[in-house]
Amino acid sequence: MSHETHRSLENDGHRLVIVRSETGVLLQARSGRIVTSAFPDLEAAARQLPAGTVLDGEVVVWHAGRTDFALVQRRAAATAARAAVLAQTLPASYAAFDVLELAGLDLRGRAYERRRALLVDLLLPLGPPLQPVPMTTDPELAATWYETLPASGIEGLVVKRLDQTYPAGRRGWQKLRHTDVRDAAVVGYTGTPRRPLALVLVLPVGDETPLVSSPLTAALRAEVAEAVAVASGTSGAARGTGAAGASATVTAIGLGEVPFRPLDPPLTAEVRHTSARHPPPEVLRLRTDL
Repeated sequence: MSHETHRSLENDGHRLVIVRSETGVLLQARSGRIVTSAFPDLEAAARQLPAGTVLDGEVVVWHAGRTDFALVQRRAAATAARAAVLAQTLPASYAAFDVLELAGLDLRGRAYERRRALLVDLLLPLGPPLQPVPMTTDPELAATWYETLPASGIEGLVVKRLDQTYPAGRRGWQKLRHTDVRDAAVVGYTGTPRRPLALVLVLPVGDETPLVSSPLTAALRAEVAEAVAVASGTSGAARGTGAAGASATVTAIGLGEVPFRPLDPPLTAEVRHTSARHPPPEVLRLRTDL
């Protein structure tokens, strides 16, 4: 068996498993949450799959030529009624990077080279929004992808061995990222509208659990306050007066449960973090350009 490796793109999206059963379609996030109702466009597309099919991949939303993680988060958090509207205005795409079951046959013990061939044969005739993630065994092409595609929201590359079985429950893939700086969805903030103290973030890696950032700088507090005012339609003079109290709580490192004010739709921030939880993510800037 060949020990050659392949490289595929790592998108700025949500990990999502698609299960096509005899009776319907189930979409499950990495956290275990069922999000089928939030993505009616993907559910409809997945009904074209043969019964007994399970796909592993990521859901992404494209905006202005790049993938936008905050918009994916907005889609994932939508109610069933709102999801139907968002499916039209912010259509989702699914980048499948593995097939775990096909027509009832468990493929997890098969070599990745075989699973990849079956995945391509399955999805290419169907076309978007279900697509196999681009891959290559050419090191030069992989290097070109690595250097040129971050501007499109591509975080890096995932390297797998062609003879590898599916690594369920363990890390068996090597991820190559440019830096620990990436975009995150800003789903809320602590403090007041006039003086936000920290942001509540959902990172494009991890289990989608909201995290509280490190304290904002004075400049960022002013920028976030302005963005909140614009989003809520309040003027600078009225900002923070009569605002509703915090309506949710989140666990902050070293502080326990703290109240925060949700944002809907979320904003986007560029953050730096070295791990999912320790230390807290550092907010570098708001992505007002998005």
